[in-house]
Amino acid sequence: MPDYILLILGIILMLTGIIGCLVPVLPGPPVSYLGLILLHFSRFGHFSANILIILAVMTIIVTLLDYVVPIWGTKKFGGSKYGTRGATVGLIIGLFLGPVGIIAGPLIGAIVGELIFKDDIKYAIKAGFGSLLGFLTGIGLKLAASFVLTFYFVRELIK
Repeated sequence: MPDYILLILGIILMLTGIIGCLVPVLPGPPVSYLGLILLHFSRFGHFSANILIILAVMTIIVTLLDYVVPIWGTKKFGGSKYGTRGATVGLIIGLFLGPVGIIAGPLIGAIVGELIFKDDIKYAIKAGFGSLLGFLTGIGLKLAASFVLTFYFVRELIK
């Protein structure tokens, strides 16, 4: 019975981790990694120490990059922290508007954030695009990491 509980919790954490890649308040890859660890401690899965260490390092690197890449994208295009914050707010609102909202929300939010910082539409569009690019790159990295973790989870289950 405890093995089934670990399995169910592991599946829940894997799914929550993938959702967490899109929702800023949830740390996607670390949550997915916890799901993998739960599977490891059940009778349904056993990973080698090397795999667990490699996946842990990947998770840590992607989590750290998630803080650096949006700032880099914003600065590369001359943006400010207002653009990054606007992109985050735009994503949260965009989540309720489906796939188009997930893309358009951060862009519009970044532009609005930059307009609050500096009343120049040309600057705001350029900086907003940089904020969006950095933001989406971070999401892409997190999704890739969580899908790699999910792949190992599923592969271990069907072995």
